[in-house]
Amino acid sequence: MGRWRRLAVLTAAACALVAVALGGENLPDREGHAATGTDWRNIRTGHRIPDEGYCDQPYTVITPDGNWLCTMTTGPGREGQRGQHIVATISKDQGRTWSALVDIEPSDGPEASWAMPLVVPSGRVYVFYSYNGDNLRSWKGRPIRADTVGWYCFKYSDDGGRTWSRRYRLPLPLAPVDRDNTFDGLHQIFWGIGKPIVHGSTMWFAFSRCGALLVDKSEGWFYRSDNICTEPDPEKIHWQLLPDGPHGLRNPEYGDVHAEQNLVALSDGSLYCMYRTLTGHPFHAYSRDGGHTWTTPVPATYTPGGRAFKQPRACARIWRTKSGKFLFWYHNHSDISQGGWRGRNPAWISGGVERDGYIYWSQPELLLYDPDPNVRMSYPDLIQQDGRYWVTETQKTVARVHRIDRRLLEGLWAQGRIEQVTRDGSMFELAGPAAGPGEHVLPEPLDLSALGGITVELWVRWDEWSAGQVLLDWRTSAGVGGALVTTPNGSVRLVLNDGRAQATWDCDPGLLSVGRWHHITAIVDAQAQIISFLIDGTLCDGGPHRPYGWTRYPNRLADVSGSGTLRVAPSLRGRLHCVRVYRRCLRTSEAVANFRAGRR
Repeated sequence: MGRWRRLAVLTAAACALVAVALGGENLPDREGHAATGTDWRNIRTGHRIPDEGYCDQPYTVITPDGNWLCTMTTGPGREGQRGQHIVATISKDQGRTWSALVDIEPSDGPEASWAMPLVVPSGRVYVFYSYNGDNLRSWKGRPIRADTVGWYCFKYSDDGGRTWSRRYRLPLPLAPVDRDNTFDGLHQIFWGIGKPIVHGSTMWFAFSRCGALLVDKSEGWFYRSDNICTEPDPEKIHWQLLPDGPHGLRNPEYGDVHAEQNLVALSDGSLYCMYRTLTGHPFHAYSRDGGHTWTTPVPATYTPGGRAFKQPRACARIWRTKSGKFLFWYHNHSDISQGGWRGRNPAWISGGVERDGYIYWSQPELLLYDPDPNVRMSYPDLIQQDGRYWVTETQKTVARVHRIDRRLLEGLWAQGRIEQVTRDGSMFELAGPAAGPGEHVLPEPLDLSALGGITVELWVRWDEWSAGQVLLDWRTSAGVGGALVTTPNGSVRLVLNDGRAQATWDCDPGLLSVGRWHHITAIVDAQAQIISFLIDGTLCDGGPHRPYGWTRYPNRLADVSGSGTLRVAPSLRGRLHCVRVYRRCLRTSEAVANFRAGRR
């Protein structure tokens, strides 16, 4: 063990010296970790965007000069307090540094919030936002929070966000949701997230109207303009409010929370909308006529008619990339306790490809996390420039920008096509008859503090199911090390112990059966402190049995090498066909490719 540890320390030190000598950016290496030993997925490694204390919805566009222009809601107090307003800031170095904040609306005026920027071909930048134009402070003798109350407004900038025009008001006639609202229709309640989209020469952006302060009894609406991209006179811009009819996008069968709608366009101009609910699932809908009518919103699924995504009451954000592919940010669990506001850390991402007029989504990857599970991140944005990708996010008091390893995204889009076993990080493998019962010396230590993660993968077929069957075991007599064992509820449990702390997690129940081959992948991400399982190429999400299919273990684990001897199938009532151990946490896409390769 001492020799193993010395080798790991020397290797890490050598990598750090090389990184310093090269003077390079803190970029991911081939295993997805930064060359200096930091993890780019850890949001604390991102570059901060300036703010006044509170900060929300940092949305960024690229102006014709190549600069980034970020608009956001900020203020000196907490969310919704006086002084909340919208600002702009400019970065000339792809988010590393930012200019001083420029007021789009002043902090000493009525609240201005939830800015959504758009760049049109002329280079003009529009920003659409909620504005408390009636300066409403109370209702029926009680003080109110007014940042979702008032007028829908816009301004524009012709100099890259340095100065802004006067304010213009968008038409927003009353709908039934307004007439019956908290203010009896005298004031409207609404807000929007995301950015406008353009297909051809037509622009749309989504927003949510609410029947109850602050953001309840909500439904989705859309502004459409067919000439904003070409019309220089803001007074001559045409506005159309959609969908047709008296009600916005909603499905009352699933409650009255249908909010934070956001859009992408498909290749034929069809629209796809995703939004949050209080059901434990995001909802989606399609429009084939430019937003006039929509399919009935239902829980969003990975494939048409397939498994539903899981999401608390949090922003479910979608993007279309310049390559015509799609990305979906979400939190991959269905915990809606305490209003559904919790559980916004980590963030997961799924890749989508268009097929026959529908989006087919991949199994997700962990995208970003904070080591403190109480930290929440949301309201992200995607930035693309020079073939590279960045994501912004906010914790309400800190907003940051993060460069994303494009290989992670490309792996998402390639899921379902790649059928190749990854060898990167492989440290042990048995195949065929060699995977029968026996003992084998592990060639390297399983020190999670040095490796950053491990992955254990196998193909198994049970002849009989019972709890307590041991598939793999490398524990000492004191229980230090790890094992894969069957449980009474029909799942497989991973147990890890370093002599000081222990972590355990089961795959989802109901996925394993007797008499057929199953592919099991257990991934231990030691940097994010997350354990996840894939069964037959599908990432466990808890199914109908539990809100989470993955877990964050609370105490960091170090060396789980245990006995250093891997006992294979010591009490398995069945057969193993293949066993692999990796010195790193595989990406979801790699585990899917391994499954597909083995299925052949």
